[in-house]
Formats: sequence, C-alpha cells, structure tokens
Amino acid sequence: MAFRTLDQADLKGARALVRVDLNVPMDDGQVSDDTRLRAVVPTIEKLRAGGAKVVLLAHFDRPKGKVVPSMSLKPIAAALGKVLGAPVAFAGDCVGAKAREAVNALQPGQVLLLENVRFHAGEEANDKAFANDLAANGDLYVNDAFSAAHRAHASTEGLARLLPAYAGEQMRLELDALDRALGNPDRPVMGIVGGSKVSTKLELLQNLVVKLDKLAIGGGMANTFLYAQGHDVGASYCEKDLAETAREIIRLAGRNNCKLFLPLDIVVAEKMAPGAPARIRDVGSIDDEERILDAGPETVERLCRAMGNSKTLVWNGPLGVFEMPPFDKGTMTAARHAAELARAGKLVAVAGGGDTVAALNAAGVAEDFTFVSTAGGAFLEWMEGKELPGVAALLARTGR
Repeated sequence: MAFRTLDQADLKGARALVRVDLNVPMDDGQVSDDTRLRAVVPTIEKLRAGGAKVVLLAHFDRPKGKVVPSMSLKPIAAALGKVLGAPVAFAGDCVGAKAREAVNALQPGQVLLLENVRFHAGEEANDKAFANDLAANGDLYVNDAFSAAHRAHASTEGLARLLPAYAGEQMRLELDALDRALGNPDRPVMGIVGGSKVSTKLELLQNLVVKLDKLAIGGGMANTFLYAQGHDVGASYCEKDLAETAREIIRLAGRNNCKLFLPLDIVVAEKMAPGAPARIRDVGSIDDEERILDAGPETVERLCRAMGNSKTLVWNGPLGVFEMPPFDKGTMTAARHAAELARAGKLVAVAGGGDTVAALNAAGVAEDFTFVSTAGGAFLEWMEGKELPGVAALLARTGR
C-alpha cells in the first residue's frame, strides 16, 4: 500500500499533530494496562529524534461531544511520561486558546497531550470547521491509531486532508502486516475464524471465502454450520435461523475453491463451568442436554496439519471457551502450533481481535506470531474487506 512514512517527512522544528490511541483501561484513576501507551513510543521517539514538536491527539471513552471530567486524558499524560521516560505536558483543551498557548510553548523534542478530542461534537461528526481548528496547531499530521481508522472522525480522517499526512510507526507495522496477510500474501493462505455468533461475522466470512485458500470455522459459530449440515447440536448455542446463510457460505466457498474446515469431533459437557466433566464426541453424537464447548483433538490435529501446509495464516476468534479449562485445549494447541511455525519462519501468522489477543496471551505465544493487532473493530472491518476512512485518507495524500 502506498502511504507516506515518517522517513519521508521534514521534521526539524515542525509541529507534528499525532493521532494516537490512549483509550486505556483505568482503575481508581490509574492506568491498569499500559500496552497502548507502549505502542505509541516508537512514533514519539522518532519525531523527537527528528526535532519535531510532538502534539498528541486522542480520545478516551464516549463523552458524546460534552466535557465529562471523569473522561479527561490528564491522568494519562503522567502515565505516558513514565513509559516514555520524558515529561508529557498537558493542555486542558484540544482547540482554542488553551491548546494554542500550550503548543506555542513547546520546544523541539518536547511532547504535549491535548485534551480528549471527543469533548467536542465536531470530532465524531468530522466537522470541517473543527478539523480546521485542530489543524491550526500543526504543520504535519501523523496517524498512529489504526484502532480508530475505521472511524471517519475529524482527528482520524478530516485532518489528513488538511495537512501533509504520514503513517506513524505502529500504523506502518499494522498496514504492512495486513497487506502480507490478505493484500499480497504468500499462498496458500489459511484463515481461522471463531467466536460465538455467525451473525456478527457474516460479512467477514463472505469476504474470506473469496480470498482464502482454506478457512477453518470454530467456536460457537461452528455449531450453526454443523446444524445447517443436519447434525444434532444438543443444547449448544446455535443460531438456527441462520442455517440457510451458513449453507450459502459453504456453497460460496466451493465456488471459489476455498477449502472449508468444520469440526470432525467435539468436546462436550452438560455445564459450562471450570473443570466440568468433558467428553469427546464425533460430530452429531451428542445428548440433548450436552453443549459443544471446544474443538476435538482430531479437528485440532487436522487444523495443525493444514497450517503446516500453508504460507500465511490470518486468525480471528477462538475455537472454544478458551477462558475455561478444560475447554481451552483446542485453542491453546492450535495457537502454539501456529507460533512454532511462525518462529521457524515457515508461516506468516497474523492475528487480531480482543478475544484472539487474550487467547494468544493465555497460550503465551502472542510475541511469537508475526503480528498481533489489538485494533478490534478496525481489524475486523479490514478483514471484511471494507475501506477504512483513516487509512484511505493517508493513501489519498501520497501525491502531495
């Protein structure tokens, strides 16, 4: 993808408006997980090293265009400073006199965090006047928040059309990884899609069976596909009203030469509870009171073989109730095998989505994957084949 990076920017003395994702979990006014803070450090450091004045734009929670003191970014400025190892100043607004005075006081290499952009209704409305007010405090724009790139907001899309626009370091890594996974992948390409509901991933499945060579379906959504094929699913969660939709996806996969992997065997129990007595059954062999809670060992072994015969893997969603032993085994086994292949350089393994990241962390293999996206909604919309406004705006500025 043709987007400009910071290596192409003249940074010395420039006011760099940087859209970052600081929407971090808080506990009693303290940041409880600094993953997103650490993710923005490479971009900030590159700008500082180049002599730029770094002005950070971010949102926190959903104040809906009003000033909500509990949603202020002020506590995050100090936490970011600790992670960065340098002071991070704070301004009580992102536009107007407070922002202007704070930006004017900056020296090259210094960092300033402006107040929550969502305190202004113009942010989510992508209001041009508000975008112009933001742009008044910058000479160039850097988007380092892929997680917000599916939103056409003033700070994610509007600004990119007003100032010379560049992808930040985290954005660059994300876009490069996604291009390797689906844009221009090494084939064969395999996908694993899990989770509970087919209804939330219809567009995803319909896009993937057209692009992939192989697609494995797991988790609760696999129950709907098994039911659609005439198998009994007992008391399992199942969207029976989507049976015909599932059959259409199976037919679409066939027309596009995408090999579909559905469970061969299943792990069942009468209760979804930690340590509940579990049994391995063949597909369709299930009692009325039993629930399908994980993929069986034969199913997982076949998935691992398919991964071994692939060059690229894209993964979204667990194979079972991974948070609850003994129903975590399928997801853990498959994740560790994918990580082993990626470590050996045999597989480009890209994963994303909240549950997927949690599962890979639980398996202890997140760092072994080629790339793990924490973007959530943006990652899912990209997998669905949708245009992301924040990314499109960066691409649109390449000719400038």
